[in-house]
Amino acid sequence: MDFRFDIIVEYAPFLLKGTLLTIGLSLGGILIGTLLGLGIGLGKMMNNKLLALPFRMYITFFRGTPLFVQILLIHFGVVPLFTGQTNGIAAAIIALSLNAAAYIAEIFRGGIQSIDRGQMEAARSLGMNHVQAMTHVILPQAFKRMIPPFGNEFIVLIKESSLAAVVAAPEIMYWGRAMSTQYYRVWEPYLTVALIYLILTLSLSFLLNKLERRLTTE
Repeated sequence: MDFRFDIIVEYAPFLLKGTLLTIGLSLGGILIGTLLGLGIGLGKMMNNKLLALPFRMYITFFRGTPLFVQILLIHFGVVPLFTGQTNGIAAAIIALSLNAAAYIAEIFRGGIQSIDRGQMEAARSLGMNHVQAMTHVILPQAFKRMIPPFGNEFIVLIKESSLAAVVAAPEIMYWGRAMSTQYYRVWEPYLTVALIYLILTLSLSFLLNKLERRLTTE
């Protein structure tokens, strides 16, 4: 097989820019998704079923429909409503954030419910209100248990960011497709893209494992 390293070298600057954008999209998605997910997870846990219903519907929709479809809906439907034109990067960040929020909400819910109820009762007996008890007692304990699934979600988000290429967000996969289209090659662009994603996910897994070990020893 004739493997052309020259076209990889030619596209290296573009792949670097795409890698930085992929990291940015993933970070934006996980940060915004975490904030939304916490609120949605707490909303779903409300005792009032009527008030909890919108949060349950949100989680059901975003977990039950493909991210690919969500990106297209947001790119061609939602973003133009506010800006008057499409924007691939904005659509990708919004879609990744909203999608991640649904999964992170379930991670928060599972982590919080794994803490013994007596912890909340003890905090309330010390004079804390519900918000204070959740902030200072429940969430810090739950966070340690949430690191593995939270890390998995971040890794999934990095890989799913490749779907942003369909709306012309110039991340890694976008430039891989551009290389393939220009030279009518398959192995060079897609193996290179796969290797970059592998390096990103392995690096993140290594950092998360170190964080998890550090917290478990404290």
